[in-house]
Amino acid sequence: MIEIPSDLNPSLVPLVFLLGRWEGAGVFDFPGAEKCNFGQEVVFSHDGRDFLEYTSHTWVLDNEGKQVRPLETETGFWRVDGNKVEAVMTRDQGVVEIWYGELADQKPQIDLATDAVARTAAAGPYSGGKRLYGYVKGDLMWVGEKATPEVSLRPYMSAQLKKVADLKEWAESLPDDMPDGVSFFRPDGTPYEG
Repeated sequence: MIEIPSDLNPSLVPLVFLLGRWEGAGVFDFPGAEKCNFGQEVVFSHDGRDFLEYTSHTWVLDNEGKQVRPLETETGFWRVDGNKVEAVMTRDQGVVEIWYGELADQKPQIDLATDAVARTAAAGPYSGGKRLYGYVKGDLMWVGEKATPEVSLRPYMSAQLKKVADLKEWAESLPDDMPDGVSFFRPDGTPYEG
């Protein structure tokens, strides 16, 4: 179920399905780089202003699903105007991107494409990309495409992410008088009386 926070800027309601902390795994495959499975944590949050704050951390996974090393980190800000979406993202690899796209009609899905790319001298070759994000049966799924001067636009990353419950928020919503035989603790460590 998708809930709209009472303090969410009204312009962001079309993006509400993105809100929260998401974790999962996916596949990375691009010419010239080692193909791998990766783990990912994505957070979309808001502070009442007219944008969502976005962070993404990915890491290479071994054959048993254990973290091996960091893969990529992104941060950014997403805005929406009607069904038009814009995002500014910065990657740890020395890349800054401006993305534009649209929300799908009548479903929680966003298609984005780069409009501008800036790279530092240390950044690898990169000329643009596309992304598709969708909310499917409670999961956040996405696929990214990438192009370089040497490689035409092609899919290179995709993942399926599950929403992670905010236990602090859940604990704060518990009543002060819990039923007998149940022990819970408040975020400050004091027990609920039951």
